[in-house]
Amino acid sequence: MQRCYIGLGANLGHPLRQLRDAARALAGLPGCRPGPLSPLYRSAPLGPRDQPDFLNAVAALDTVLAPLDLLDALQHIEAGAGRVRGRRWGPRTLDLDLLLYGDRELQLPRLTVPHPGIAERAFVLWPLADLCGEDFRLPWGSDIGTLKRACPGPAPERQAEGLGPAGGGVELDGNE
Repeated sequence: MQRCYIGLGANLGHPLRQLRDAARALAGLPGCRPGPLSPLYRSAPLGPRDQPDFLNAVAALDTVLAPLDLLDALQHIEAGAGRVRGRRWGPRTLDLDLLLYGDRELQLPRLTVPHPGIAERAFVLWPLADLCGEDFRLPWGSDIGTLKRACPGPAPERQAEGLGPAGGGVELDGNE
């Protein structure tokens, strides 16, 4: 089993419902065991500003799936949520990013792990720190706390409501 971290984001339709549905879908993936979910955060879009704010979270997931098989499963979940790939950094019903796959570094035509934008994305670093702690080191050696302090732009806004039934930071076992 490899511990992976999946970034979840949405800003179209019903983002909270879509993120909750995505967390349940992750929990139900064959060959996977769900871990904790981060609290939910709201942030301004990374790209074009003519779109709603995003809701974001990070989910831990233990898996026996190979990286590309996991990527395919994530894209299948996105498609089920009505994801249409259009404008870069544009609005979306659901975005699932494979942020980390154990301590591996991969550069494949369809997948780069760790996610190439992880160090510049507050909406990833804050929830990842909630799950792993600020001392957690990424495969290239940087710790999350240092990256958070160096991250450009404003911190994302932590939301009172979370993805699980009891709010953020919960285990999701697929039966909820």
